[in-house]
Amino acid sequence: MTERVIATEATLALIKQLEQKHGPLMFHQSGGCCDGSSPMCYPEGDLLIGDQDVLLGSIGNVPFYMLRSQFEYWKHTQLIIDVVDGRGGMFSLEGVEGKRFLTRSRAFTKDEVEQLQT
Repeated sequence: MTERVIATEATLALIKQLEQKHGPLMFHQSGGCCDGSSPMCYPEGDLLIGDQDVLLGSIGNVPFYMLRSQFEYWKHTQLIIDVVDGRGGMFSLEGVEGKRFLTRSRAFTKDEVEQLQT
């Protein structure tokens, strides 16, 4: 089955580390305001999810959301959430760990698009 969002092993390891410190988590793909377009990690429930947010899937059993209008631009791509050294977003939990989450993407193949539509 084709997934809209996946994570690297390094990302999954950091998620586990953050869960141990903060409990259940959630992600929201930033739309480019204060922290650029970084995936933002919050304690579950710290960011209110509304009708304008789309649940893309989960990474490491952590839900991953995106604003519906942004999803319209990105719906043809798979998001690959990675982690690199550096300062994270100022509102995202990984910032104090000396790491930051990073979104990479690739276009879905024709077959994958058909799978997503069924």
